[in-house]
Amino acid sequence: MVNTRQADAAPNARHSRARIRCLLLAALMCGMTMVGAQLSIPLPYVKLTLQTFFVMLSGMILGPVYGPLSQAAYVLLGLAGLPVFSEGGGLAYIFKPTFGYLLGYPVASAAIGRYLHGAHRECGVKDVATSRLIIAGVLGLMAIFIPGVFMLYMNLNFLAATPISWQAAVWSGFLIFIPGDVLKLTGAIAVYRMLQRLT
Repeated sequence: MVNTRQADAAPNARHSRARIRCLLLAALMCGMTMVGAQLSIPLPYVKLTLQTFFVMLSGMILGPVYGPLSQAAYVLLGLAGLPVFSEGGGLAYIFKPTFGYLLGYPVASAAIGRYLHGAHRECGVKDVATSRLIIAGVLGLMAIFIPGVFMLYMNLNFLAATPISWQAAVWSGFLIFIPGDVLKLTGAIAVYRMLQRLT
């Protein structure tokens, strides 16, 4: 009986350690997203930041559970009043033209994590083809830009009284960021490969 209990306890202990490790990594990724928000280049309507770099990394490394958890924590901390967004924080941020992008962060991380890790809940890197990493990154970026551009258009036209066409919203809220996001996706894949070699 003692041996049976010990045998049952060992997998539970490993699972608990793995869960704690994933939670710590999620907290770290949340913090890195905060840092990424402060590294920005002003552009019309939407700033260029490093946030999406860390959003993509969170899904790639942390998977479909802990990745979106890290990004949901980031958004909730900002809405709670911590100045972690690119223009501060607080509940009033939901009325900002760029709030749609923030809503897409947990969804993007979940989409990337699900595509790469499947239903596997644990975090970590594994050997996957570069093409899958690229597709995952593109899926994640679309999960950010679709609500981002939609809410940018709606906010500017109906809340901010700053009329903008769909074409202008797509250009200033999506197309202008493609070169930078290609570089960020390339960087995220490079970091993923580096971590893969180290583990």
